[in-house]
Formats: sequence, structure tokens, C-alpha cells
Amino acid sequence: MSALQTLAADAVQLKGNLGSIGYGLAAIGPGVGVGIIFGNGTQALARQPEAAGLIRANQILGFVLCEALALIGLVMPFVYPYK
Repeated sequence: MSALQTLAADAVQLKGNLGSIGYGLAAIGPGVGVGIIFGNGTQALARQPEAAGLIRANQILGFVLCEALALIGLVMPFVYPYK
């Protein structure tokens, strides 16, 4: 097997792995977003405990939106597979 054929075979293997790496990198964004949401929500609850209901509702809404982005990123490789 020549060096070019070996390189081509390795490139075919690499294509399947790049999707996993890409999703792993894309999952960092929602992870950071969830951390910011709950960190700031905890600070807000400490400063104004009487607004706990409103703050908690906004935290849950932000969490759901961040996780929806992560789930969309997980589903997209199956919707648009590499050809």
C-alpha cells in the first residue's frame, strides 16, 4: 500500500470522528450558558429573596433554551449526515 493510499484511508476514518469532536466543542457553549444562568440567578436570589419566584422562572426558561441548543446540535448530524 502506498503512502497516498494510506493517507486516503486515514482521511476516510477521520471524517466520522470529526462530527464527534465538533459536537463536543459545540456543547461547551450551552455548558457555559447554563453556568452563567445559575451563577447569576444565585446572586440575584441572595440580593432579593422576595423575588425568588420570578428569578427561578427566568432561570428555568434560560436553562431550557440553552439545553435546546445542545439537543439541536446533537440531532443535526443525524438529520444532515455526511455523504
